[in-house]
Amino acid sequence: MPADYLKRILNARVYDVARETPLELAPQLSARLGHRLLLKREDMQEVFSFKLRGAYNKMALLSPGERQRGVIAASAGNHAQGVALAAQRLACRAVIVMPITTPAVKVEAVRARRAEVVLHGDSYSEAHEHALSLQLREGLTFVHPFDDPDVIAGQGTIGMEILRQHPDPIDAIFVAVGGGGLIAGIAAYVKQLRPEIRIVGVQTDDSDAMAQSLAAGERIRLREVGLFSDGTAVRQVGAESFALAQRFVDEMVRVDSDAICAAIKDVFQDTRSILEPAGALAIAGAKAWAGAAGRGSGLTLVAIACGANMNFDRLRFVSERAEIGEQREAIFAVTIPEERGSFRRFCALLGERSVTEFNYRMSDVARAHVFVGIQIERREEAQRIAEDFEAAGLRALNLTDDEMAKLHIRHLVGGSSMLARNERLFRFEFPERPGALSRFLNRMNPGWNISLFHYRNHGSDSGRVLVGLQVPADDHIAFDAFLATLGYPHVEESANPAYHLFLRSPDRMHTTGVA
Repeated sequence: MPADYLKRILNARVYDVARETPLELAPQLSARLGHRLLLKREDMQEVFSFKLRGAYNKMALLSPGERQRGVIAASAGNHAQGVALAAQRLACRAVIVMPITTPAVKVEAVRARRAEVVLHGDSYSEAHEHALSLQLREGLTFVHPFDDPDVIAGQGTIGMEILRQHPDPIDAIFVAVGGGGLIAGIAAYVKQLRPEIRIVGVQTDDSDAMAQSLAAGERIRLREVGLFSDGTAVRQVGAESFALAQRFVDEMVRVDSDAICAAIKDVFQDTRSILEPAGALAIAGAKAWAGAAGRGSGLTLVAIACGANMNFDRLRFVSERAEIGEQREAIFAVTIPEERGSFRRFCALLGERSVTEFNYRMSDVARAHVFVGIQIERREEAQRIAEDFEAAGLRALNLTDDEMAKLHIRHLVGGSSMLARNERLFRFEFPERPGALSRFLNRMNPGWNISLFHYRNHGSDSGRVLVGLQVPADDHIAFDAFLATLGYPHVEESANPAYHLFLRSPDRMHTTGVA
């Protein structure tokens, strides 16, 4: 079997459609890791994914009669586009069964290549079953996304290119794993020519069918899979790919969604390209592996950047979670006494640290709760910051690893307050630099109380801040003078209806009107 795969890969018909993608150094990430990390840029293929290699090789090797009858595939993304492109080049009918839940942009990308799209089911499994029934009914040839020797051989040409492009020593190659076709092909080629190179598979911790199967010595079927890295969300790996992985794969690494988000950001900073979650999975695994104890430094690592079909609406989530995945943001809930000056003292505790998010709403007569994100250099800093809060007499809860806090609580902090008398609401733009908040507070009259504060670092030059201020009725002239000399752009939002619906107590609206 291994020798057969060498021959299959060397003779694979991929270069009618695929390009030999570059093997590029990631300079910034390499410097941080202390190792030389090279990216195999499969995201630069015509369909922004490696999948066209295996799909085209399979279809190019069909008999003329099989091609005339046509092919069928089930896919929610990259494999569908690979099959559609191959069919377009080979003048072959292609039917692609996609889940109803597939984003419209992916459906239209497949239709644009003149493939017939059939929407069926809510998941890949349901689409796959329907594709098999259509295959039998219409006499089509099924093009499997990973469990087929010709598909595996097509993907294996990536390994052939890596060894040709980098004849010098390579310590490890990292490969994203879903059904196992990509790693099976790369490993089958590399291990027979350069057995000293470690082949490391990478999976998400909620879609780790290959890792569990290799540990058990048999194929395991997962009951559920996580969908963030949808390109690798496979319940059971292929029989053929599993057999090859058992023989040639050295180890598996698991990572979480935050680590993937951080890897997407890392690749963007080095290449200005945005990978999809599955496309960045190998990079996240390389980082985790390189960061393990005892790795030393100066190794040469290769990671397959295997896809860039990113859904645009995921970018907000990726941006928000990247700092946590890189362990550069710590999140805390801190309780401070509800008394004048306590908010200012709390901010002084933060010093010159960069704040990534700040949510504060005056709670009751005794205390207030602050939700704060702080930029850190290494994970151990989070515990030290928590200890600093406690030493100052403030109760602090470290939420850095709390999923509910990261996903939901940070967006729900606020609400109305029965104590917010004489409150005026303003939007400010602060210069995005350490100490800007402290300078703002130090210029305020100590008689003006901050009753609400919300800030989130959006990655721009200016931080956008929402502030509620309690200003005595006889102090408005001095307050307006303060605003005029502050030098920060601002807009009063005290009459904003959303403010009155969600942030201002109803009876305060009736008794005080709009301040």
